[in-house]
Amino acid sequence: MADEVILLGYWPSTFGVRTRIALEEKDIKFDYREQDLFNKSALLLEMNPVHKKLPGLIHNGKPVCESLIQVEYIDETWAGKNSLLPSDPYQRAQAKFWGDFIDKMVPGVVRLMWGAKGEEQEAGKKEFVEMLKTVESELGDKTYFGGEAFGYVDIALIGYYCWFDAFEKYGNFSIEAECPKIIAWAKRCMKRDSVAKSLPDSEKVTELVPELKKKMGIE
Repeated sequence: MADEVILLGYWPSTFGVRTRIALEEKDIKFDYREQDLFNKSALLLEMNPVHKKLPGLIHNGKPVCESLIQVEYIDETWAGKNSLLPSDPYQRAQAKFWGDFIDKMVPGVVRLMWGAKGEEQEAGKKEFVEMLKTVESELGDKTYFGGEAFGYVDIALIGYYCWFDAFEKYGNFSIEAECPKIIAWAKRCMKRDSVAKSLPDSEKVTELVPELKKKMGIE
């Protein structure tokens, strides 16, 4: 019997992109179901009753929550093709460390984009740029974070790329000027079918921001 894989997502989500890319990298067929972030479906609430958040991965009726956990689950469940995490325990631990570090960029992004103004917004921008520079130092001159192999850390970060235009517009700064190696890396990632198929258009994301702010009661 074929595996039933369902992905519950929201198209501009930086986190949902991760799970999509992992599934695409493994050539796994899945049923994608777009969700309304402001009117959550009964299925989402049933599959993630604790956090009630997206993305939701359902494999043969069993839910797996949190995007980086989903990526790891996909890598272990469909082992053998395009490994996403290193097999070496130390390198694996390092990859997970950087995935967790990237997730800690979120508070800076929140202050940069949602509801912050003046000094608070500037603080969010500074926090985001400093953390992105730290990640850039880890990338160095490598093709991908894992060297020549596209994998877990790349997947953890690349979802932010479709939001870069919006960050720059609302933060009034240039990410490429601050972190040129990150932009070059992102453009390499975009040449992969899995990434190109999964990331939404950045212009659509930027155009969505005023609508999201309105729904969130901001401005």
